[in-house]
Amino acid sequence: MIIQENISLKKYNTFGIDVNARYFCEIRTLYDLQTLISSEIFQNNSRLILGNGANILFTKDFDGLVIKPVLKGIEIVDVTKTEIFINVQAGENWHEFVMHCCKSKWNGLENLAYIPGSVGASPVQNIGAYGVEIKDVLDSIEALNLETGEIEIFQNSDCKFAYRESIFKHEYKGKYLIYSVTFRMSKLPKFNMNYAAVNDELKRTNVPKLSAKAIAKAITHIRKSKLPEPSEIGSAGSFFKNPSASQKMFEHLKIQFPDIVTYPMDSEIKLSAGWLIEQAGWKGFREGDAGVHAQQALVLVNYGNATGIEILNLAKRIIDSVKSKFGVDLTPEVNIL
Repeated sequence: MIIQENISLKKYNTFGIDVNARYFCEIRTLYDLQTLISSEIFQNNSRLILGNGANILFTKDFDGLVIKPVLKGIEIVDVTKTEIFINVQAGENWHEFVMHCCKSKWNGLENLAYIPGSVGASPVQNIGAYGVEIKDVLDSIEALNLETGEIEIFQNSDCKFAYRESIFKHEYKGKYLIYSVTFRMSKLPKFNMNYAAVNDELKRTNVPKLSAKAIAKAITHIRKSKLPEPSEIGSAGSFFKNPSASQKMFEHLKIQFPDIVTYPMDSEIKLSAGWLIEQAGWKGFREGDAGVHAQQALVLVNYGNATGIEILNLAKRIIDSVKSKFGVDLTPEVNIL
């Protein structure tokens, strides 16, 4: 384990924002972790745990220690008649893991294909797409308590999952490092097909038999058609959460905007943030190297040399614009530092 100093984080965040970390360390083993937390640099500095940097916007240098888990490994830990339990190390690439599950006919994660990031970061945000969230398939988490150096187990019910929320995003932020995640996968072909876009894509490609692999392939194609490749244009995927509205508020908006787009949600109405932003006139907007993607208004982009402050200021203008036009509050999904 090597602790480096004054390291650029540009290649470690998908926005491609060029900021520096005072200290930087990659973690490959549990021994590395336990050695690190006993060091003076760890104890005397603020810390940031960084996955693949796919959900973060840096607005300044990080004057502390950036810890990047690169732990690898996928292991079957239990099998029942209908389910299979898979333990996955935090540093595994999320999309590659999803496709591994599809190939192995482990069902449940196919709707989350082509989401950038690492396995360890996925529960923090309770990532979700096309009707499925991490909370629907997560069994438990192994996390290192950064104060005691002990591994603790968090069951699904301990994580306080909500829409793009978890206990690790708030109460336990910076207090634990997720070491591995165990997923409860189905051996049976039970699929979530509630989104018309997915069904349309499957029909377009004449899929002969529905499978996790076919669904993942369809969703990957949809996401590629709407979202920029981080290697070509810097972004962090969806920048804002889809806001929710009460039934009364929705009915009021529906009168003014009959074409308003909504998504299924348990109690309230979930509004499409992308639709709201597009209707407010921001789709394709660019000022300098900061902009809104031309294919998906929910995605803010760095066309080359935008600073984090420039991206953040654009986000604030969009929030104010949507509030003024619709009376709806947008909240960033991306972590802003």
